[in-house]
Amino acid sequence: MRNPDKLDEIFRLQKELNRRIGVDTDGMTETQRQEWVLNYCRAMSQEVAELTDCVPWKWWAKYQKFDRQNARVEVVDLLHFLVSLAQVLEMSADEILEVYTRKHRVNVERQETGYHTKDEADNKGI
Repeated sequence: MRNPDKLDEIFRLQKELNRRIGVDTDGMTETQRQEWVLNYCRAMSQEVAELTDCVPWKWWAKYQKFDRQNARVEVVDLLHFLVSLAQVLEMSADEILEVYTRKHRVNVERQETGYHTKDEADNKGI
């Protein structure tokens, strides 16, 4: 038996968890989608703050230590919300890979050409 694609499996597990807690992205209205985009953005902002707290960012405080284990957990928490956000936007794992690959090419090209000027036109075809 073949192992499932890792990203597909993450998307499947997240959809299952979301349904368990009462969030079904398949039947959302446009208004609900907007609300949940905002909800997940807020949740990710909080998770980024929690990730930041894992790193000794207070240069004046000598007691702080890097908490690598908790940082890893916060990254996974971010992934939970990021996948949920993608699902609200009706993006599949395959579409994430496709869009990621196209955006990656844009980023590489920007680096190769010096990226001297901000120009969002190169994002239009993504």
